[in-house]
Amino acid sequence: MTKNVSALILVLVIFFAISFITNILGPLFPSLVNDFDLSLAVAGFLPFSFFAAYGVMSIPSGMLVDKYGEKPVMLSAFIMSAFGSFLFALTPSFFMAMASLFFIGTGMAMLQVAINPLLRVAGGKEHFAFYSVMAQLLFGGAAALSPMVYSVVVQGMASEDVSGIFAFFQANVPAKMTWLSMYWIFAIISLMMLVFIYLIKLPKVTLQADEQVGAWQIYQGLFKNKTLILFFIGIAAYVGTEQGVANVISLFLSQYHGLDPVTVGANTVSNFWLMLTLGCFLGLALVKILDSRLVLKLFSMGAMLALTAALFGTSDVAVLAFPLVGFFLSVMWSVIFSLALNSVRVHHGSFAGILCTGIVGGGLASPLIGFIADLSGDLRIGMIVVYLTLGYIFSIGFWAKPLIANKTLPIFNRKENC
Repeated sequence: MTKNVSALILVLVIFFAISFITNILGPLFPSLVNDFDLSLAVAGFLPFSFFAAYGVMSIPSGMLVDKYGEKPVMLSAFIMSAFGSFLFALTPSFFMAMASLFFIGTGMAMLQVAINPLLRVAGGKEHFAFYSVMAQLLFGGAAALSPMVYSVVVQGMASEDVSGIFAFFQANVPAKMTWLSMYWIFAIISLMMLVFIYLIKLPKVTLQADEQVGAWQIYQGLFKNKTLILFFIGIAAYVGTEQGVANVISLFLSQYHGLDPVTVGANTVSNFWLMLTLGCFLGLALVKILDSRLVLKLFSMGAMLALTAALFGTSDVAVLAFPLVGFFLSVMWSVIFSLALNSVRVHHGSFAGILCTGIVGGGLASPLIGFIADLSGDLRIGMIVVYLTLGYIFSIGFWAKPLIANKTLPIFNRKENC
């Protein structure tokens, strides 16, 4: 039986809110490029600003949680998110966008660190795996919903009979920047979450020894660990792949196939996140019958094939193939993370904190893609960055040597117990 229903609901709602806010950049990318007259390389620094915050704040956030507890950190996180959202909504410019995204990213990084231990305690340790899957499903559902809300809001503001929330947006958003209304929505969500968190009493979280963040001296030792460095790059490669594809979809469909980024583009990005979520179910089944390293190799190859079809196929093929890339990416985060943690004997909490800073890879891919695309004049050539990151992920299936392999069903276990 669930130990603390209100706290559990809060954590699940936070997972939803994080994803809703985080994954909107892809659909907005064409509008940001056009309205601020940006090159693709410069535009790539927008997601970099957001994900750089993860690199800066993941480890310090763990230390803040240790010192002050989950609730103050979560409240601070949504204050940062609200401030960043209002900042951009009220003073839209490229540099303000970068500052805004850094503040929002900082808030999201703080939340990611605070809510995972809380989920384990609120739902009960014995149910942690179940609620973790539920949280990931909500995360994916919000990522799919966010582009759909964007499409509805922009089209609603363009209609002749505007009322209600659309009238508010029309009065407070520049006529040629209707997409900016999403940042008003983010600000409202952040304020609502502040009230929600303030009113709920949270259970005390007691971390086990190997879950604790650890002192700075522990990190210094871990930074010398070759295995950690390799898996850190793996996490960066995965997030770079995920964001590199998601941020390009709408822009690519607009540039190469003339498809409307507000409708077809946003819908395709939504389907990308939906398929990434649904793919988790197949992934859960496969890791019960196959070695997770083999699953990683198979899905990496599938992602490369789907990406190739998306980039070089017809418009109809591209609209179907981009979400298929998301499907093949679905298992990568969990497999890479579990292989990493199962490759060390101690300091799993600190190890996980360093791995999470690898999320900064989500920001590095986009400027690289944009720089190569600007240099070559072809966005397809810029996407070679994603092939390289997928290639690295594929290689993990060969060199990973976990101390504990994933347990498969007995009928599929080999005699040598690999």
